[in-house]
Amino acid sequence: MLTLSSSERRKLRAKAHALGPVVLVGAAGPTAAVIAEVERALAAHELVKIRAQSDARSEREAWLGKVCESLAAAPVQHIGRMLVVYRPRPQNHDLAAGTAGKRRRDPRKTKKQMLT
Repeated sequence: MLTLSSSERRKLRAKAHALGPVVLVGAAGPTAAVIAEVERALAAHELVKIRAQSDARSEREAWLGKVCESLAAAPVQHIGRMLVVYRPRPQNHDLAAGTAGKRRRDPRKTKKQMLT
């Protein structure tokens, strides 16, 4: 499991404030399908909010630990039924994924010239 300093957690909590929950954990807990969905969300966004459908705080804490342990992520926040998880993207992923397959526009051409 990844660990964060208190200042890193504070910055991530501030970023997560504006986010909406991406994954919902039902009464069955973090099943394999839920963990796979959190994995996809972390790969796309790095910082993910999860809504837990349990009334027991200890159960939600256990779910947060299980998700973070299985995905090598860091728990950022557990407030109410919201769980916030963070996992940084690999360094080589940032540049390669952002520009792969995109054509750059020639600034000297107009839109009409580009379509023909």
